[in-house]
Amino acid sequence: MPFALFIAILFFSYSCHVIAHQERSLKVTASAYTSTVGETDSTPNIGAWGDRLKPGMKSIAVSRDLIALGLTHNQEVRIEGFEGTYRVLDKMNKRWTRKIDIYMGNDRESAIQWGKRTVTIYWNE
Repeated sequence: MPFALFIAILFFSYSCHVIAHQERSLKVTASAYTSTVGETDSTPNIGAWGDRLKPGMKSIAVSRDLIALGLTHNQEVRIEGFEGTYRVLDKMNKRWTRKIDIYMGNDRESAIQWGKRTVTIYWNE
């Protein structure tokens, strides 16, 4: 009996591990933003969760509907067409849905050149 119990625990542990790391993906509209008062508010270097945003950081803002899908504060996200991972450190205005904003520090020209595109994002649950 102890051996069967060991196997059951081992199987259960493996199943939980697989479920906990399931990758999700979603097509979203992506735009870009910078740390300027005109694009944000009177505290352009502070994200909606209180994180200090600095040029060079790989971070995004998410529309609030994406939070319910697991894109919560500090979640790591991969973005189609970009290297590395980005962290969810900001929230967008409630009027936006199925959208992300890629943080581009103070580089307004790069943000303008990026424009608006449809991309696929990936994250682990």
